[in-house]
Amino acid sequence: MNKSEESVFTKIIKGEIPSHKIYEDDRCLAFLDIYPQAEGHTLLIPKQQIDKLWDLPDDLYHHLWNMAKKIETKMTEVLNPPRVGIFVEGFGVPHAHIHLIPVYKLNDLKNPQDMQAKPDHTALAEIAERLKF
Repeated sequence: MNKSEESVFTKIIKGEIPSHKIYEDDRCLAFLDIYPQAEGHTLLIPKQQIDKLWDLPDDLYHHLWNMAKKIETKMTEVLNPPRVGIFVEGFGVPHAHIHLIPVYKLNDLKNPQDMQAKPDHTALAEIAERLKF
């Protein structure tokens, strides 16, 4: 991808692509993954398009992790999973992002995302409303 090309996440931030938002401030946005590994699977992104999480300015990096903790708290209150898993891999979209996934049993994070499935926007809208803060 050309560095000047906008990522799909930047287009979501700009409202050019719809999303199921659960949190937004001036520095970051959290929205549901349309191909969830589990109900409530959330993506947390900085509004600044930077490819690698490790390249974020320190204040933004720390802000994202503070927000990840708040999202985990909300997920636990609403969905009651025993754990909320986090992973950062960054291969799918060249825009730093953190996956937060409710985990109910040991191998839940090993479930692959079905990128061919048709997103269930009704179910996503319902869960987003419950997780929104």
